[in-house]
Amino acid sequence: MSKDFKAMYHEINKDHFPKNVKISFDDGEKSQTLCYQKVEWNIAGELRGLRYGENPDQEAAMYKLVNGNLRLGEVESILPGNFLASDPELIQSGKHPGKINLTDIDSAIGILRYMDQQPCTVIVKHNNPSGVAMADSLHQSYEKAYYADRIAAFGGAIAVNRSLDIATAQLICAQYCEVVAAPEFEEGVLALFEKKKNLRVMRIGNMAKLANFDTSRFVDFKSLIDGGLVLQWSFSPIVRHPDQLFAAKASHQGKNYQVNREPTIQETEDMVFGWLVEAGVSSNSVLYVKDKVTVGIGTGEQDRVGVAEIARDKAYKKRADFYAWKKYNQALSQIVDQDQLAEIAGIVESENGGLKGSVMVSDAFFPFRDGVDVGLKEGVKAVVQPGGSLRDYEVIEACNEYGASMMFTGQRSFKH
Repeated sequence: MSKDFKAMYHEINKDHFPKNVKISFDDGEKSQTLCYQKVEWNIAGELRGLRYGENPDQEAAMYKLVNGNLRLGEVESILPGNFLASDPELIQSGKHPGKINLTDIDSAIGILRYMDQQPCTVIVKHNNPSGVAMADSLHQSYEKAYYADRIAAFGGAIAVNRSLDIATAQLICAQYCEVVAAPEFEEGVLALFEKKKNLRVMRIGNMAKLANFDTSRFVDFKSLIDGGLVLQWSFSPIVRHPDQLFAAKASHQGKNYQVNREPTIQETEDMVFGWLVEAGVSSNSVLYVKDKVTVGIGTGEQDRVGVAEIARDKAYKKRADFYAWKKYNQALSQIVDQDQLAEIAGIVESENGGLKGSVMVSDAFFPFRDGVDVGLKEGVKAVVQPGGSLRDYEVIEACNEYGASMMFTGQRSFKH
């Protein structure tokens, strides 16, 4: 008898997690308790929590912080009631959200909180951004973020930091995505989204005040295989403005080294943009950005040379797909005409996959110059990284050989 494997995605089991959870921090002298309340929605007349966890056979629940506050040393946790992803208003739920939908939106908001200066779109797939872009209008930012990696954006989660307008909604409806989150929706947008029967649409009102969350800290819980926990304060980037970057300098065997070329204003703006996007990318990671748009994103690799190469190769591939879609309204993989393929390849090669003049961003220092060489050979004109390697002098020499600028952040940005 054949088995309907598709059924596993449609069967919804009620979870058995409690309505409330309390976690106490007690050092013997003072006790602090954080109180959490389970999040549920009215879906088809029934209260339901998360659809499921990372997979259909994993029960899951989401909780929002409703009482208590935690202070350890000089760091204080985000106060109760300042809800973002943990308390979305579910406006449309052709399918009600699962754990991955919520964590993808949370990852997108985690990047958006640093991007208040302009309209910005973040598209996330499997907890990593596929495309991030800032622009003068929201629909421009969405289009740039989408075409930064059109392939990975399929079935992704989209979050924007401005009220979602008709122009942007029309672009979104032309594609397939799982979730859209915005602080508000302009007239006519929800009627348009209703035609996408499986789309989850979330209004998160506090996104209009995201700038208030850019330095907020929370306790990050990691469960171990034996039920143990690792707790840490959430990461907070130090560098938020170009004037907070450090000129790349190093000394080795009594000799001082520094990068010869100072970055342009545009390069420093891209450095900061890329560094703040980097805070939402799984480590080891390297990304390339240009004009406040991601060009290539490499995530979760074990070596820095490898991830720099992956980000480079993705930039070439995604750029080729972009031209295939724009010129012939086809995915690159669908084009069989050799003349068309040769034309696209020629354009992409001439642009070095869009990497010429871009900024290379690394979440940790380069242990050897071979990592930064990957980007410099493609025409990268600026590099931003934490600094602190014993071989910083080699990386500085590499930048000088290529006439590139480089700045240090003085802070690592790992995310595991």
